[in-house]
Amino acid sequence: MARKESLHILRDPATLFFALFIPLIELFMLGYAIETNVRHIRTVVLDQANTKDSERFLRAMEQATTYRVVRMVHSEDDLNYYLTSGKARVGIWIPQNFSKRLESGDRAQLLVLVDGSESSIAGEGLNVSNLLALRESLGRVMGERALPIEISPKILFNPNTRSANFFIPGLVVVMCQMMAIMLSANAIVREKELGTLEQLFMTPVRAGELILGKLVPYLVLTVLEFCTIIIFMMVIFRVPLHGNFLTLMAMTLPFVFCMLGGGLLISTRAATREAASQIAMGTMMPSIFLSGYVFPLDSMPWFFYYVAQAIPTTWLIDAARGVILRGAGWRELWPHALVLWTMGLTVFGLAMMKFKKRLV
Repeated sequence: MARKESLHILRDPATLFFALFIPLIELFMLGYAIETNVRHIRTVVLDQANTKDSERFLRAMEQATTYRVVRMVHSEDDLNYYLTSGKARVGIWIPQNFSKRLESGDRAQLLVLVDGSESSIAGEGLNVSNLLALRESLGRVMGERALPIEISPKILFNPNTRSANFFIPGLVVVMCQMMAIMLSANAIVREKELGTLEQLFMTPVRAGELILGKLVPYLVLTVLEFCTIIIFMMVIFRVPLHGNFLTLMAMTLPFVFCMLGGGLLISTRAATREAASQIAMGTMMPSIFLSGYVFPLDSMPWFFYYVAQAIPTTWLIDAARGVILRGAGWRELWPHALVLWTMGLTVFGLAMMKFKKRLV
């Protein structure tokens, strides 16, 4: 059965293309396109003061690399126009009395208008503007004196805060899930469409042997694709692998079993490959948004936080980031392995029971 299914894969260029090249194409697209570090926000400035103090503040703002001044305007209407049209995301309005109030010792105010339609840009724009204002204020109050408290921050595991180091380990897991669940679901449904499934049951092959024989080639194919993506991750995107690759593979195997079992469950419900593909893609949404791949679990409401714990992708993404970025080993990740093996064997076992019952 495994040999028969392998020949089906080799003789089906579409399946082979999807299995080998589509995940790599998506890896390149998402790996290069996703960037969480907000830089060079388009900024428009209305400087009604035109003094050395305002120029110094604007120069400090541009040196922060968070802002990129695209236009100096001369009226409030022009400022609002650039923000409303989306040509700028941040507007800086420095009033005429800015320097006079500084010289007199009063509190000088300037207006920072931030486009809130994109939350990441809005948050970064506000944080950096407040930081710049605080630094300028401390410079005037303290003068040449040193600050009484100094913080020495150190970022561990990803010191350059590269987005690729954060996203690609999770992306590897998501692609592995998509490939395993869609291929396994289509493998059984294809036999239904061709009308050959009943013929297979007339052979001496038992139902369990039939299922294992059809899914083993996809298990091997998924593991090979996983190894290929890891190589591309290290060579192309320069994401270092600090931990042991065998530890990562031991975490991945039960996850693949779980996804193959999920594909088998889908095959018992779907009558066509199109329906199976749609159901499989529907399982991807919770895995992407509730697994910690994009949004941190700690910021989720408690209900969705506990829902996320029931998703296998959550555990493997955390384990993959632990092995790849933090260099974690079995001592730190054995609970992940226990949960993944429990989920994998449970889902695969239930899928086999459901499939046999469906046939009876």
